[in-house]
Amino acid sequence: MIWNPEMETMPRRELHALQLRRLQQTVRRVYDHVSFMRGRLDETGVRPDRVKTLDDLRRLPFTRKSDFRDTYPFGLLAVPVSQLVRIHASSGTTGKPTVVGYTSSDLRVWAEVCARCLASSGAQPGDVFQNAYGYGLFTGGLGMHYGAELMGLVVVPVSGGNTERQILLLQDFGAKIIACTPSYALTLAEALEARDIHPGSLPLRYGVLGAEPWTEAMRDEIERRLGITAVNIYGLSEVIGPGVSNECIEEQNGAHIFEDHFLPEVINPQTEEPVPFGEIGELVFTTLTKEALPVIRYRTGDLASLDPAPCRCGRTFVRMSRIMGRTDDMLIIRGVNVYPTQVEAALLRVAELSPHYQLVVTRPRTLDELDVSIEVNDSFAKALGGSFTGEEEAVQELTIRCQQKLLGVLGITARVILVPPGKLPRSEGGKLRRVVDQRKL
Repeated sequence: MIWNPEMETMPRRELHALQLRRLQQTVRRVYDHVSFMRGRLDETGVRPDRVKTLDDLRRLPFTRKSDFRDTYPFGLLAVPVSQLVRIHASSGTTGKPTVVGYTSSDLRVWAEVCARCLASSGAQPGDVFQNAYGYGLFTGGLGMHYGAELMGLVVVPVSGGNTERQILLLQDFGAKIIACTPSYALTLAEALEARDIHPGSLPLRYGVLGAEPWTEAMRDEIERRLGITAVNIYGLSEVIGPGVSNECIEEQNGAHIFEDHFLPEVINPQTEEPVPFGEIGELVFTTLTKEALPVIRYRTGDLASLDPAPCRCGRTFVRMSRIMGRTDDMLIIRGVNVYPTQVEAALLRVAELSPHYQLVVTRPRTLDELDVSIEVNDSFAKALGGSFTGEEEAVQELTIRCQQKLLGVLGITARVILVPPGKLPRSEGGKLRRVVDQRKL
């Protein structure tokens, strides 16, 4: 189902003309109402009347997350605080929270793009939708909530966590579609299995999963264990929240960016120059329709590529690949760049392992060391006859095999620690911490 065929299937030539008009309006809005960015634009010499083509976008200055913190709380707003109808913010666990505001028009746009996401994920008006993203200052829960109501879904606003209750509601209310993080989808799958509830006994058919990086191997695991079609949703608070892009169930191969509202680029994070289609770089977004907090060339820190190839779903928007990592979660270990998703992709193809892992980086002396703890699956654990000391011959053989696999993928030696099922942390609805970098301690 395509929620808004007029926009989502617009010919590229018409789309580019629309984008240019909206880009010019956005630059004018920022210049006239955001003094912090006016100074940046004056420095570059690219004032609103000099934006004549979409190529002029590359002459505009970047916006960074640090700009939000430097102007905390409301320095990037293009409207008075009195004109806002809602404020959201990040958790602020690494410093001051990133604050974003919305006018009533912004909320309508947000609901629209979230409705598109749900439609491309398999939802139909009248379906029951269980929203297991967190409500509150986090943008996930309320963004999806209003998008679901707009498209006529029956919303179960359960929020994140409380797995017992989630399962009860899945059984009693019969949700056909659920939204949550990928790691929490695995937590639900485990909980269902522990209660001998077969996925086929539930009406659940689709999962809209996002807010953290995940791999194709994890998708396969989730789909198999929950009996659903799992699609990837992408968004970030600084741009709007969830709803920037979403995969379609027809291909599940890259998330369509809603380009009538968000203008994407991919740049080399070091040189800041654009990279060709298909090449991985840092995602950059310019908002085209936001009133309260328009952003120009926002550097997301997310690493992905863009694909302009036609999609059989009929949408004409470009697709972005999965997030391959982040510029700020890249681990440099003994001079080698390592992303958690590389480890996940390598090890989740090993039949004896589960999707639950954690990376710990230490520097006990002068060199960095990487420990990868990963759970074996139930079948492997049972084959050991109920004993798991880590000294069993089968465990040792599997450990060596995993270490060799990581050496081939990462180019460095990592110590693999196999642990019994259920020993590593589980998601309780929010983002799961996969990396512990003890070098900072």
